[in-house]
Amino acid sequence: MLPLARRTPRTPPAKEAAAPPVRRPAGRWAGLGALAVLLLLAAAASLAVGAEHIPIGKVAPAVFAPDGSRDALIVRELRLPRTLLGIGAGVALGLAGAVMQALTRNPLAEPGLLGVNGGAALAVVIVIGAFRADDVLVYVWAAFIGAAGAAVLVHTIGARGRGGTSPARLVLAGAAVNAVFSALTAGLMLLSPRAFNGFRFWQVGSLAGRDTGVFLRVLPFIAAGTVLALLLARPLNALGLGDEAGRALGVHPGRTRALGALAVVLLCGAATAAVGPITFLGLAVPYAVRAFVGPDQRWVLPYSLLLAPVLLLAADITGRVVTPGELQTGIVTAFLGAPLFMLIVRRGRTRDL
Repeated sequence: MLPLARRTPRTPPAKEAAAPPVRRPAGRWAGLGALAVLLLLAAAASLAVGAEHIPIGKVAPAVFAPDGSRDALIVRELRLPRTLLGIGAGVALGLAGAVMQALTRNPLAEPGLLGVNGGAALAVVIVIGAFRADDVLVYVWAAFIGAAGAAVLVHTIGARGRGGTSPARLVLAGAAVNAVFSALTAGLMLLSPRAFNGFRFWQVGSLAGRDTGVFLRVLPFIAAGTVLALLLARPLNALGLGDEAGRALGVHPGRTRALGALAVVLLCGAATAAVGPITFLGLAVPYAVRAFVGPDQRWVLPYSLLLAPVLLLAADITGRVVTPGELQTGIVTAFLGAPLFMLIVRRGRTRDL
């Protein structure tokens, strides 16, 4: 009699992890349409709301067919430039934050990691203290050059050594460069009271006090950075799987990071130069967008492009009405963004990129 074959106990199949809900493209397109409508409403409110309220029905005629009245003068000369700057800076900061988080694969990253803000601030202090500049347009060009130089320096340092450029190297190099630039900025302000007095108004971050010329100066850089960032959506998706997987999908990691860094410089540098350092917008907007559309950069980038200017204009409007005078936009975004950042860190729910 043959011995019975020993049966191996069957292990119950492991339960598959529940996949996150995937929203259909129709729902995502509807969300984009809703954000576009919100942006139009925020722009209309930005033109109508302020120390002197203007009826919403008079806003469009004041913009497109001014009649020389007081309302038309307020809308065209004071509120239209800051609304255009709010839209441009919001688009730039939202996209810059999304690209930065995708490049570093860190959902809590923000454009300052590349030293952009530190380089822009140092350049502005230099032109104020050394050249006695007091023109906002001079600040724009100085800040942009400083931001670009800082990003190039960070990428150069991060690319040295074995292994080439990596997210960790870029973050460490950016933190080091930003610390050095911040120390130099503080030292120059101590040596030059004029530089301190001029810099402290720019450092707060505000949409007020700029004319349409400032927006037109930075518009080409924002447009170029926007196009470049949107074209990087698919390479950033591939890079999010890791360098090896990205190469297998035909993506060059070094080239993608270099182009991504260039997009961040164009976007964040131009926005910072025009309106000063606006904090937390580049951090909070992409994080909130990924909670709705997931990690696909083909949707994260367009959503960030529309949501960030809505929030920036809302912060600017809030600053106009909460105090008898006016509260700078940078203070409002910091006041609202800091609790959000602490909530994100406390909950510890960071979505993988």
